[in-house]
Amino acid sequence: MLAIYKRELKSYLTSMVGYLFMFFVLLIAGIYFSAYQLTAAYPKFEYTLNAMTFVFLIAVPILTMRVLAEERKQKTDQLLLTSPVSVFGIVMGKYLALVTIYAIPVAVLATYPLLMSKFGTVAFGSAYTALLGFFLLGCANIAIGVFFSAITESQVIAAVLTFVFLFAFYMMNGISSFFSQTAMSTCVTFGLLIIALSLMIYSMIKNAVISGIICVAGEAVLVIIYVVKSSVFEGGIQKVLEVFNLSSHFENFTNSIFDVTGVLYFVSVITICIFLTMQTILKRRWN
Repeated sequence: MLAIYKRELKSYLTSMVGYLFMFFVLLIAGIYFSAYQLTAAYPKFEYTLNAMTFVFLIAVPILTMRVLAEERKQKTDQLLLTSPVSVFGIVMGKYLALVTIYAIPVAVLATYPLLMSKFGTVAFGSAYTALLGFFLLGCANIAIGVFFSAITESQVIAAVLTFVFLFAFYMMNGISSFFSQTAMSTCVTFGLLIIALSLMIYSMIKNAVISGIICVAGEAVLVIIYVVKSSVFEGGIQKVLEVFNLSSHFENFTNSIFDVTGVLYFVSVITICIFLTMQTILKRRWN
């Protein structure tokens, strides 16, 4: 894993991708820092971090699109998979190299509250709590990008998929507002999702009987729950979509709250994405 980490880190530091990523993050940070702290003399650095979360929508797809897709396109993934390194070591080596590239501009941002303290009073606890949340948010976004880079050999497709999903997560509050919170509409939506899941399972295993059983069983459970206690479904869609709302878990950090639940949430997102990436590579390896 260490060898892969060093190779990936060197590749980003000897090409323009890593430097463009760092430049873009620091550029956006500088613009908001100038607007909030220098021009408006606002002492809360966490407002700057909260305002620049959109930077991940552009920077992360560009940074992560080649990490595994290029290996697959160049057929060098076959060398990796036959090397004496576990799939976990391959994925973690590449992921940690990306996190290191991301940590460099974050380390630069960590000096901003210190600079502000020379000209006034700064709440260091709030500033660095927000910076921790910003770092975890970025790590989660990078893990999502690594996963999408693993499912295709096209860097463009990997970048587009990453952007689409990150944008959907970014706009999750607006998306959830389109859905009704009534029990009936929520139950119908879940029923459609079960049908879609059954079709997805059928496309994977090509077994109509198993897929049909899963679909019928799922719909039957929904109907039973709705008849017994329909109030369970009220606002259910919003609750499900809230799980995918990365920004909402970051907001507590910007409100001077060290949110342990938020830390666990971001770590869970990273773990799930790393696991899915490993399973994608293992499936291709045995095929």
